[in-house]
Amino acid sequence: MQLSTSSIEPIIFIGALLVLVSIIASRASARLGVPALLLFLLVGMLAGSEGPGGIHFDDPSIARSIGVVALALILFAGGLDTNWKSVQPVLWQGLGLSTVAVFITALLVGWFVSAVTPFSLLEGLLLGSIVSSTDAAAVFAVLRSRSVSLRGNLKPLLELESGSNDPMAVFLTTGFIGLIANPASSFAGLIPMFIQQMTLGALIGYGAGRMMIYIINHLRLEYEGLYPVLTLALVLISYSGASIVGGNGFLAVYIAGIIMGNNDFIHKRSLVRFHDGLAWLMQITMFLALGLLVFPSHILPIIGIGFLVAAFLMIVARPVSVFATLAFAKTNTREKTLVSWVGLRGAVPIILATFPLLAGIRQADMIFNLVFFIVLTSALLQGSSIPKVAKWLRVDAPLPGDTEAAYDMGEEECIICRLAEVRVPEDSELIGKQIVEAGLPENTDIVLLNRGRRIIIPTGATILEPGDVMLVLADEESLKRLKDMLRT
Repeated sequence: MQLSTSSIEPIIFIGALLVLVSIIASRASARLGVPALLLFLLVGMLAGSEGPGGIHFDDPSIARSIGVVALALILFAGGLDTNWKSVQPVLWQGLGLSTVAVFITALLVGWFVSAVTPFSLLEGLLLGSIVSSTDAAAVFAVLRSRSVSLRGNLKPLLELESGSNDPMAVFLTTGFIGLIANPASSFAGLIPMFIQQMTLGALIGYGAGRMMIYIINHLRLEYEGLYPVLTLALVLISYSGASIVGGNGFLAVYIAGIIMGNNDFIHKRSLVRFHDGLAWLMQITMFLALGLLVFPSHILPIIGIGFLVAAFLMIVARPVSVFATLAFAKTNTREKTLVSWVGLRGAVPIILATFPLLAGIRQADMIFNLVFFIVLTSALLQGSSIPKVAKWLRVDAPLPGDTEAAYDMGEEECIICRLAEVRVPEDSELIGKQIVEAGLPENTDIVLLNRGRRIIIPTGATILEPGDVMLVLADEESLKRLKDMLRT
C-alpha cells in the first residue's frame, strides 16, 4: 500500500493505529520475557511492504532523521532519571565501559567480520562500531517484568553505561565511514576529532543543563502548559547547537539531562513525567519507522553469517571488552559476567546502520541487514535469558514493593513524615527567594502557605516573604534542618 500525500488523514490514522497497536503489544513483553522494543520492531515489520500491512516505506533518510531526534530526546530523559549519587561510586567503571569497552568491541567484531565475510577490514570495523553500543533500558524492562532486581552497584553501572556509550558508537561509526569514503585519511586523524567532540559535547551539555535550570526558574511563564514546550525546544537546541560547533550532540543532551535531574527547578515532577512519556513515544515511533524500513526477504540470505557475528559479539567480543575494562575495578567475576551478558543491542545500532546507506558505502545494504538481524538475535536470546542468568550468578535481588506515597518526596522516600507549621522570620536569608532556589532539605514538601489572610498553594516559583507560615510535610531530621536554615 502506497500512502498518498494528497490527504494527511490516512497517514495520521495509520500512524496513530500503529502506535496504539505497539502499546497494546508491549503488554505481551512481560509474558514473553522479551524487551518491548522487539515487539515494536515486529509491529513495524508486519505493517511494512512485505507484511500484512503492505505499507511501502523505503527512505533511510527519513528513518535516520526520526531516529536522531528520537535518540536525542530519549537520552535527555535518561539523564533526567539518572541519580548522580548512585552513579558516583561507579563513575569511572561506567565511563570505561562506555568508551574503552565500546572501542574494544568494535575492534574485535570488525576483525571477525573481515575474517568470515567478503568485507574489508575497514568495512568490518564499521559494522563492529555500529553494533558496539548497548541498550540497558531494555534490560531493566525485562528484569522488572520478571520481578528481578540487581544487587549492589550493578544497576547504576549499567544505567551509566547505557546512557553514555551511544556517543562513542556514533563517533566510531562516522569516523570509519569517513575513512572508507576517503582512503587518503588515516585512523590517527580520528583522535583529535574524538577529543574535540567529547570535550565540546561535555562542556556544552553542562552549560546547557545550567542554562535550562536558570531559564525555567526565571522565565515565569503565564501558562504552565508552556513549560514542557520550553524544555523540548531547549533540548533540541542543545543537541543541534553542540553538533553544529563540532561537539557530540548526544553526549550534550545526556549530560544536560543529568544536570537538570539532579537539581531543583519549577514543575520538576510534571516535566520529568512529560519527558518520560515523550521518550516512550519516541521509542515507539523510532522502532516502527525502522521496522517499516526492513525487508524481511533481504534478511534471509544473511542469516548464517548473522548468527556467526551475533554469537561472536555475545560470547567473545562483549565479555572480553567488559573483563578487560573492569580488570582493576571492585567487581567480582559473577558481576562482570552479568554485565557481559546484558550487552543487549537496541535501536541505536539500527539507526547507525542507516548512515552507511546514505553515505553510499559499498556494503551498506548488507551491513544494514546484518545489524538488524544481530539486534533481533540479541533481543531474543539475551533478553529472554537475563533473569535466569542473574539468578544463576546470584546477583539478583527481589524488587522493592510499591512504596510510592501520596506525596512524591523526590529522590528518597519519606518513611516517617509529619505535618508542621513553620514561620519565615523577618530577617531570614530565604526571603525574596523562589522555593525552588531556597535549597530546602530533602524529604521536605511545602503543602500550603498562609500569607496574612491568604492561603496559597505554592509552586517552585513562589517567592517567600517575611511572616509566611508554611505548612510543611517532612521527616524529623529534614524539619530540624529547615528550621535551622530559616534562623540563619
